[in-house]
Amino acid sequence: MNRTIPLILAVALFMENMDSTVIATSLPAIATDIGTSPIALKLALTAYLVSLAVFIPISGWMADRFGAKNVFRAAIAVFVVGSVACAISNSLPAFVVSRFLQGMGGAMMTPVGRLVLVRSTPKNELVAAMSWLTIPALVGPLVGPPVGGFITTYFTWHWIFLINVPIGVIGMWLATRFLPETDSIGVPPLDVPGFILSGIAASGVVFGLSVVSLPALPPLVGVVTLVIGLLAGLIYLRHAKVAPHPLLALRLFRNQVFRSAVVGGSLFRIGIGAVPFLLPLMLQIGFGLTPFQSGMITFVSAMGAIGMKLVTAWLFRVAGFRRVLILGSLISGATIAIYGFFSPETSYPVMLAILLVGGFIRSMFFTGVNALAYAEVSEADASKATPITAVFQQISIALGVAVAGGILEVCTQLHGGPLVLGDFHTAFFLVAAISATAAFFFIELPADAGSAVSGHKGRATREIEPPSGSSQTSAPLTSRRPD
Repeated sequence: MNRTIPLILAVALFMENMDSTVIATSLPAIATDIGTSPIALKLALTAYLVSLAVFIPISGWMADRFGAKNVFRAAIAVFVVGSVACAISNSLPAFVVSRFLQGMGGAMMTPVGRLVLVRSTPKNELVAAMSWLTIPALVGPLVGPPVGGFITTYFTWHWIFLINVPIGVIGMWLATRFLPETDSIGVPPLDVPGFILSGIAASGVVFGLSVVSLPALPPLVGVVTLVIGLLAGLIYLRHAKVAPHPLLALRLFRNQVFRSAVVGGSLFRIGIGAVPFLLPLMLQIGFGLTPFQSGMITFVSAMGAIGMKLVTAWLFRVAGFRRVLILGSLISGATIAIYGFFSPETSYPVMLAILLVGGFIRSMFFTGVNALAYAEVSEADASKATPITAVFQQISIALGVAVAGGILEVCTQLHGGPLVLGDFHTAFFLVAAISATAAFFFIELPADAGSAVSGHKGRATREIEPPSGSSQTSAPLTSRRPD
């Protein structure tokens, strides 16, 4: 496999994922410097997530209209400009607007980068390529907090954003030099009503969940915004049925493989989205560790994520998507539940070993589910599948943090005191159960699902029909009886 393309894309996406989490540990220093409170400054985190939710749905249309390579380079440029604007911000409004600008670039970088990879990689090499592209999403949230704390402690918080400038410039040069040329293709006019409705729906849900879990505003604001987002989503569903060219092609959900990858993957991400929120808090509040000490412990999961890419393609080729994803969701749910048994008396080698295994399994699962989403989607529909998968990922991760925060809040209300170690244990058990339910969506899959991508020998020759309403056809997948 040509690793140049996925590595270039992975570097750019790592910059985005690092930046979106590294700011969390630096909020107090930034707030002091610009004359506001850390709680108010959490609006900057929310503004970034809202920007992602608004502009991700349009990313596929933009890539088709202007060329995926061009949009990817432009997205890096916008992200870098937003980073510089953050570094020079001297007030809360300026910082929030700068983070929103960063989010516009990030909204295009992730889905368009994935689209470039899908279109430039043969299907039988897609799992191996996705294993490189998955690393930023796993490593960024775990590495971000300790890196942010280190930079803020020994330098200044401005370097959190300024370091993106050389990385972004190198990324744009590498993209220009090595990424394949992608011409614009004939696309229908932009579905403006769909863009407005999907933007309100996605941003309302993400903003509402973020405000409820990270109360920068009164919780009632989050609830009202969430309701507005859900209503806009219902209206969009009706709009998509009658629009000639809807922005988000929901007809793709008629494809069982795509539906299982998106819905099952979203349930899994709820638990995974909760872990970077719960684990550092438990280590600091329940164990009494410093932020840097807790960051060095959680970093082991990132090491597991990196190591798993060496065997991921082989594993899916031998066992197939169905078996690996079923076992992966159950085992990963079990590792999250085991976190609920951690205590200050737990030996660090045991704790680190369990975190390492959890990193392995999550890396394997994300690589597989990201590749499976495109396994039986025609090339013409790839740009339509990309924003759908990206929107569901953002919502599920935000939901994971909101669920975790809600569980902790309910626990404190029940025992009428501050957070204790048992509250975190309860939260880990519940989010682990949610992640494990993803297995039900993969049990429904046929044994040969995605075999053109995994190379696994399935049970019977099966013609892959495109979703109803599409004029494109996919190549037949040849497979045999299961091993």
